[in-house]
Amino acid sequence: MRLKATISYDGTHFSGYQIQPNGRTVQGKIEKVLTKMHKGKAVRVIASGRTDQGVHAVGQVIHFDTDLEIPLSNWKKALNTMLPDDIEVVDIQMATEDFHARFDVIEKEYRYFVLNSDKRDIFKRNFYYFVKEKLDLSAIQLASNHFLGTHDFTSFCGTNTNVKGDKTRTITDISVEQRGDTMIFRVRGTGFLYNMVRIIVGTLLEVGLNKKKPDDIPQIICQKDRSQAGNTAPAQGLYLWEVSYQEKS
Repeated sequence: MRLKATISYDGTHFSGYQIQPNGRTVQGKIEKVLTKMHKGKAVRVIASGRTDQGVHAVGQVIHFDTDLEIPLSNWKKALNTMLPDDIEVVDIQMATEDFHARFDVIEKEYRYFVLNSDKRDIFKRNFYYFVKEKLDLSAIQLASNHFLGTHDFTSFCGTNTNVKGDKTRTITDISVEQRGDTMIFRVRGTGFLYNMVRIIVGTLLEVGLNKKKPDDIPQIICQKDRSQAGNTAPAQGLYLWEVSYQEKS
């Protein structure tokens, strides 16, 4: 039986999602719990994608196979009882045997939170990126429109990427809004490169600080040169918000 689960986690104290030999990881904690439930039999968990150290998730999706005869309604409680406090199973349901949490993704949405204030808030330090200087929201919104559509995002890909070939990706929706002293960046697309959202946000922040102009973005995209884009925004402001799948008949 294959199960599909939506999970949330606070990435602050994880070395990332993907299991590592010596790091505390989300995958490692979930697989440890599942292995214990299966009396020592290893259970492999597949996610929609990896998140880096310090990155959070509201709607990460995973799948795993099980032969345990546990009622579906009991799985969520059973897992949450055994998982650490910084991981929560939000929803769990039956999946078709051919469902794949990674390969069946049609879109993902990421959100990035910036605290734009002259006063630092220590209670938000692990969940927001603090920018003291006043940001120009209108300029950021103008610049963000240039990312919509299909482009070669080489300029917005981290240099440590393992993608050697085509770096063309499609952004289907992007928006930036201000709520009080919080600026929220929302990016939705069919696929993302390593650090792509954080580099897009870092570049837009430079526009907001008048270090770059909105009309610089098309040229930066065309140059296909990482050094032309802005800094990579810190991990703690980024959230994997939602993963979308095509409904199977």
